[in-house]
Amino acid sequence: MHIFEIKESCPSIKNILLLDSEGKRVAVKYYSEEDWPTDAAKESFEKAVFTKTQKTNARTEAEIAMFEGTIVVYKFVQDLHFFVTGGENENELILATVLQGFFDAVGILLRGNVDKKEALENLDLILLCLDEIVDGGIVLETDSNVIASKVASHSIDAGAPLSEQTISQALATAREHLARSLLK
Repeated sequence: MHIFEIKESCPSIKNILLLDSEGKRVAVKYYSEEDWPTDAAKESFEKAVFTKTQKTNARTEAEIAMFEGTIVVYKFVQDLHFFVTGGENENELILATVLQGFFDAVGILLRGNVDKKEALENLDLILLCLDEIVDGGIVLETDSNVIASKVASHSIDAGAPLSEQTISQALATAREHLARSLLK
C-alpha cells in the first residue's frame, strides 16, 4: 500500500489552532499547506474562524460549524479558544475526539490552570502536545493521559537521574501549591 492510499483512508486534520480571547495566536499547527499556502492566508483564516465562533457558547462542550469548506470543531475555556479543523468529508466525531484529547492534555499539563498566561509560559509543552496528537495531518493519539505523559517524559531533563526528577517535580508542585495558598 502506498503512503498516498494510507493517508486517504485515515482521518486527517487540516489544522489545530489555539487562539486567545482576541483571536491572536497562542499555538497553531497547519497540516494542509495547499489550503493555506501563505502566512497571510493562515492568519486570515484564523481571524475569520474566530470572528464566526466568538459569539457562541462553547464552554461546556464542543461545538461544530462548517466554514469555507472545512469542518471546525471548537471549545473555549477562560481566555483560550481551541479549534480543530478537517475536510468537509471528515467525521465530526473524530475531529471532536482530537479536540477533546488536546483540550484535556493541555489541562493536565497546565495542572488545571488553563489560561493564556499559563499557556504562553508552557508553550513548549503545548507544541509537544500538538506533535504527539497529529503528525502530517494523521491522528496519532487522542487519549489525553497518554499525550500528557509522553509530553512530560520529553520535557524532563534527560541528564538527571530518575529519582531526582521525581523529587524536583514534587518540589515544584509543592512550591506552586504553597504560593497559591499564600495568595488566597
